[in-house]
Amino acid sequence: MDAQLKKRLENDENGLLTYEYIANNINNVDFPKEIDELVDNIINVDRTGQFVVSTARYLNAIDKEGFAPQIDRLIKAAITVDRERAYLGILASSIWGDDYKEHAASLTASDDNFRRIYKRLYPIGI
Repeated sequence: MDAQLKKRLENDENGLLTYEYIANNINNVDFPKEIDELVDNIINVDRTGQFVVSTARYLNAIDKEGFAPQIDRLIKAAITVDRERAYLGILASSIWGDDYKEHAASLTASDDNFRRIYKRLYPIGI
């Protein structure tokens, strides 16, 4: 990523440019070197969680194990940023499956990110 592109992404107003860059360059040979910086950037610029969640879902669909550290950071950021809970439900179903509610007890016990999201989505009953 050259300095001009980096500056442009740092001025990204909501994360869309960064998300598009990630989606369009996922197969680029230099992408593995850039991913942490791109994740940092999208976390810094996205104030609603929309593109943080979209990026987590996208990376999870592409290579869940390969991008596990970045997905974890994006999920943690989404929990903090998505105060309106507009995107957490779709994130939960994308990461843990559409039937995540059926497995809530075991997921809550084994995955702190899931526990935190589930508690926000369903504040009564944990």
